[in-house]
Amino acid sequence: MNASQIITEDMTLEEKLAAIDQAMANAQEQANEEAASRGTFAAPLDPADLTMCEGCQ
Repeated sequence: MNASQIITEDMTLEEKLAAIDQAMANAQEQANEEAASRGTFAAPLDPADLTMCEGCQ
C-alpha cells in the first residue's frame, strides 16, 4: 500500500486519519478472509507494515 494512494495534500487531518483507519480496516478484513479460506485465523496487522515498502520488511 502506498500512502499517496489514500492521502492527498488537500485533505484535512481528520480526513487523513479516517482514510488511514479505513485502509487498515480493509487490510485486516482482507487478511481475515485469506486466513479463513485457508482454515486459519489472521493475526492483527501491524500498522507499521502498511507504511513500509516490501524491501524494508
